Amino acid sequence: MGRILHWLDQLEQDEEFQNLLVCEQFVRLHGEKVSFPRLTVGIAVLPETFEKIRAANGSPPLAAVPPDQDALEFELAFAGRFLPTPRLDILTTKAPGGEGAIARFLEKFGEGIQQVEIDVTDTDRATEILRTRFSLDPIYPATRPGANRTRVNFFLAAAQNGKKVLIELVEQPNNVS
Repeated sequence: MGRILHWLDQLEQDEEFQNLLVCEQFVRLHGEKVSFPRLTVGIAVLPETFEKIRAANGSPPLAAVPPDQDALEFELAFAGRFLPTPRLDILTTKAPGGEGAIARFLEKFGEGIQQVEIDVTDTDRATEILRTRFSLDPIYPATRPGANRTRVNFFLAAAQNGKKVLIELVEQPNNVS
């Protein structure tokens, strides 16, 4: 997540974008309440690693991924009281060597961080802000269905190391009208 913190800080300077972020509150040790955007790190792994991680964590339920997307995934959340709780999406391909996004990532980079997800209340509006105010082109021209009936869109954002990080804007189904 450190790869995008400077980028996220810039986004939070935009008041409208900041108001679209889904945030979680935490109490610091000395009692001060702080708010952090809800972020999840997506980690792409080979199918055999996916099964090992899933089994080691009590076989959490698989996400309902749209059939046209070549992916299997489940989420892990860890307890935290004073800091943002780390959340991981463990992702793999249904078709190793195939043309799906996860298969292509694994082929090119191997196992590792594939994306950082940012929860927002309105993916369409957040996409428009990133396009018009931050000159970022979305991967998809329109918001699309994601896992577990979410609405998503993706962007490539510059990271501190000069590389790009895939950012996924995620709108939970309870925000869909």
